[in-house]
Amino acid sequence: MVSVGTIVWLASELMFFAALFASYYTIRAVVPQLWAQDTPKLDVPFASVNTTVLVLSSVSCQLGVFAAERGQVGRAGRLFEVGKWGLREWFVLTYVMGAFFIGGQAKEYAGMIHDGITIPSSPYGSIFYLATGFHGLHVTGGLIAFLFVLGRTFMAKHFTHEQAVTAIVVSYYWHFVDIVWIGLFATIYLLQ
Repeated sequence: MVSVGTIVWLASELMFFAALFASYYTIRAVVPQLWAQDTPKLDVPFASVNTTVLVLSSVSCQLGVFAAERGQVGRAGRLFEVGKWGLREWFVLTYVMGAFFIGGQAKEYAGMIHDGITIPSSPYGSIFYLATGFHGLHVTGGLIAFLFVLGRTFMAKHFTHEQAVTAIVVSYYWHFVDIVWIGLFATIYLLQ
């Protein structure tokens, strides 16, 4: 039931992001000259690296889910024996990659503000920060969920099926956030 509820909730989140995409394309159609003026100020190579890190975090998240399904909470070998990692190690790596992404977004925002692109400066700035900012809030929510799952693994005496389901549900959310970012990245950074 938890998985089904999560999928229904993610469907509502999909509608929220669909509205953001619709707003983006509507504003872009109304004032295309702003896109011609402000899009070249985006740091596409940096955003590409940041995107790659976020997408790879989905891989590490899924490897953590596979470990949870096997009932392997912690690593079975040394720290650098990646093939023997458990749920904790994969989720910590995912958390670090997600935090890197958020840090990259903050760095990019600082650069955009330095270039004069702010929320009140233009419709371009407004929709850029609105779309990427709400996504960043969702990534932050995912990072909090990872901390919750990791905390539960340390608090519980035995790793149960319910804890594995929690890890799976968090992975649904994380994969969703990654897929939304791929769409945002393609829309904002690649469609000049």
